[in-house]
Amino acid sequence: MRGGPRVLGIVLAGGEGKRLSPLTQDRAKPAVPFGGNYRLVDFVLSNLVNADIRRIAVLTQYKSHSLDRHITTTWRMSSLLGSYVTPVPAQQRLGPRWFTGSADAIYQSLNLIYDDRPDIVVVFGADNVYRMDPAQMIEQHVASGAGVTIAALRVPRADATEFGVIDAGEDKKIRAFLEKPADPPGLPDSPDESFVSMGNYCFSTDALLEALRADAEDEDSVHDMGGSIMPMLVSTGDAYVYDFSTNVIPGSTERDHGYWRDVGTIDSYYDAHMDLVSVTPVFNMYNDKWPIYTLPPQFPPAKFVLGGRAEESMVSAGVILGGGSVLGSVLSPGVRMDRSSRVEDSVLMDGVQIGEGAVVRRAILDKNVVVPPWARIGVDEAADRERYHVSAGGITVLGKGARAIV
Repeated sequence: MRGGPRVLGIVLAGGEGKRLSPLTQDRAKPAVPFGGNYRLVDFVLSNLVNADIRRIAVLTQYKSHSLDRHITTTWRMSSLLGSYVTPVPAQQRLGPRWFTGSADAIYQSLNLIYDDRPDIVVVFGADNVYRMDPAQMIEQHVASGAGVTIAALRVPRADATEFGVIDAGEDKKIRAFLEKPADPPGLPDSPDESFVSMGNYCFSTDALLEALRADAEDEDSVHDMGGSIMPMLVSTGDAYVYDFSTNVIPGSTERDHGYWRDVGTIDSYYDAHMDLVSVTPVFNMYNDKWPIYTLPPQFPPAKFVLGGRAEESMVSAGVILGGGSVLGSVLSPGVRMDRSSRVEDSVLMDGVQIGEGAVVRRAILDKNVVVPPWARIGVDEAADRERYHVSAGGITVLGKGARAIV
């Protein structure tokens, strides 16, 4: 950060994402495509880079090939200025074992911290869709003298029982870190709301190193940032909370201020896409004052021929609507739709082909899925459950390269 402390960004991107299957059968969760052109990891990296945090290590592990390739080809920073975004696979520096938890992932990668010598280390997850200015959180962290500052969402108390809940006083010092409590504590200024951890942390380097070393020596620890490191720092009075609702993003509106979506399930992933396509979107991808960066494929503009049309949808480059119609959907680069086909309230990833007369409703089609002429997807849920993966919310999902059954 210009004129401030030296900051190193660490992004935890080793998640397996089992609840997003079949989208994660062939890729790590942070590499899952989103919003037509993007990958999930692009959101956290854009937030860090927009805040002038430009030395970033992305810790990877599970099926990381497409994630590694995306980072190395897309996120090229100026080495002249000492900037970098680099994927760091599990290196087994401490013996022949993989990461056993998020804290262990950082502990096994301490060489990154030793080499960079930062004053502050920000540790963010890679699985969420949101905008955040980490510089504002860092400013509070430095002013408070905290060992760690935890970013938190305000949620209704009734909904907080499924999350890691933060009990903090008016001075923002954390009194307890509670995992899925039956009776979540309310906030001093809003008794009907609770603070839920976002999994984004700002550490003073010395506090992080001390905590990681102590955790590594604890044989009973699960070596998790939220479950192990946070309670340790809370017990020493070194942990403070940062209220995400106070984070101000240039170009944001009242409608999309404070937007945060954990896309950990098929249904939440689908809902996040539907947030993009309304006339006044809940999450505005078109805010150019805080852009989300990526490197889209080199395709010509989308083409609409033979009466092809799209309404309330996002249509990427290289799409050809050859007489097909689209409503309330997100189409990724290279999608092809033939005459009389129809796609409604769906997410189509790169290279999907929709044949003549086919109908797709409330579905997610992964890359290079082929829907033959006159096939029906999302029309008969009972039939879909016999043929495909259908989520708890009734979203039909076809994995990468699948061919629909007529």
